Amino acid sequence: MHLFSKVYGEGEPVVILHGLFGSLNNWNTLGRRLGEDFKVHLVDQRNHGRSPHDRVHTYQAMVDDLHDFYREKGIPSAHLIGHSMGGKTAMEFALSYPGAVRKLVVVDISPRRTVARHDAILEALTSLRLERFTSRGSIDEAMKRKIPDLAVRQFLLTNLKREEDGHFSWKMNLEALRSNYGEINRGIENGRAFGGPVLFVRGERSPYINEEDTSLIKALFPNAEFRTISRAGHWVHAEAPDEFLAVVREFISSS
Repeated sequence: MHLFSKVYGEGEPVVILHGLFGSLNNWNTLGRRLGEDFKVHLVDQRNHGRSPHDRVHTYQAMVDDLHDFYREKGIPSAHLIGHSMGGKTAMEFALSYPGAVRKLVVVDISPRRTVARHDAILEALTSLRLERFTSRGSIDEAMKRKIPDLAVRQFLLTNLKREEDGHFSWKMNLEALRSNYGEINRGIENGRAFGGPVLFVRGERSPYINEEDTSLIKALFPNAEFRTISRAGHWVHAEAPDEFLAVVREFISSS
């Protein structure tokens, strides 16, 4: 599958993978700033953003997509950063192709099976009849009852696009994400270990990485380091961009 991507800067390659319901656009600002020192590839994963849709949405498929992307772009190895779902893709990729990953940064996700947290969002989005709406504001209003958090709604609304005939549609493949939601939440059971440098970055207010995950993380990634960003939740890079960027830049720049 040919993945849509955007490039910032020149230098050592860095590849960044977004999370569920996201796109490379979520990383534009940080990608541009990191591009001052590196060649940053922001990637839309399958069924998201401007990358192709497919009924299959497994981590093996996303690892295969990323491997094809490396070959297409002529990248022998890169620093790999992944958030949430993208973090699991990145972990699986490092375990499958260790020589292709210089340093791995996993943002607010652990290798264990993830507790389902998006059922209400999936229900709300699939219940919307987008052809009935004429503005983003009216769609936002309709989402309020099931998704009261304004920040979450604003994030989800970045997935809207207006077609040539004027009606709205989703950039993401909502049906594939819903039918594969159990697969998206599954844990990593690769049976291998990645011995390269790894940094796990978690938000202090996020439940996605906890102390009980340390032994599993160390079994898969024996050289893993951990950093906690204070006062940040799951979207660490968006909530504390300066601190997050400083931590990541220091890690991938160190010898």
